[in-house]
Amino acid sequence: MNAAPRTPAALLNAALVADPGRPLVTFYDDSTGERVELSVATFANWVAKTANLLQGDLGAEPGDRLALLLPAHWQTAVWLLACSSVGVVADVGGDPAAADLVVSGPDSLDEARACSGERVALALRPLGGRFPQTPEGFVDYAVEVPGQGDRFAPFSPVDPDALALVTSGAGRTGAEVVEKAAADAVELGLTGPGSRLLSGLGYGSWHGLSAGLYAPLATGGSVVLCPRLDALDQGTLDKRIEAERVTATVH
Repeated sequence: MNAAPRTPAALLNAALVADPGRPLVTFYDDSTGERVELSVATFANWVAKTANLLQGDLGAEPGDRLALLLPAHWQTAVWLLACSSVGVVADVGGDPAAADLVVSGPDSLDEARACSGERVALALRPLGGRFPQTPEGFVDYAVEVPGQGDRFAPFSPVDPDALALVTSGAGRTGAEVVEKAAADAVELGLTGPGSRLLSGLGYGSWHGLSAGLYAPLATGGSVVLCPRLDALDQGTLDKRIEAERVTATVH
């Protein structure tokens, strides 16, 4: 019998074995009209490519700290699982000056330049588009990731009891992330496979990260990530809930 998953990356691997074709992350940007839906298999492929970029091209090692300066977005979710795959500590909103490397969105590039290590920039454009011109001092994620391998194997086994995630200054090991996410799933009304959570929360807190990624992953469910949910009128919200077959909502 296989051991229960004890890291977020192991949760993703288990989901890939169980049902690779089911939706995992659906992302809406209501400012642009963008909707992206990633199955478990597609999401896992993005994670593998990103983990290969992180471990190979960027030279990241287990225990390195990555300042993750990205909003709630499907690409942010990919980076979180890539960090777990390599054993890198994802410090969400962390201080770039204290990090070994930084991953930044277009609105935090100046802040990210405080990092003396490798710097990666994401344009966060529809369809994962690249910057018209790569920001100085950064590599463009959208340029670098497509050529990465579709399968990933860490150089060193990831320790589930090592620090894996930092949010609002509080750290959790991989095992603690999995355990807390499973407990949160119950509170969020995720009852198991087929559960579909609509989340309007940002990724700046554990609550937002759990609802927007970890709890659905831990329970075999999926998330509909809508960071601008509060801007929708009730009629539009009701239609989205119906169209996306949402079973629980948090915002």
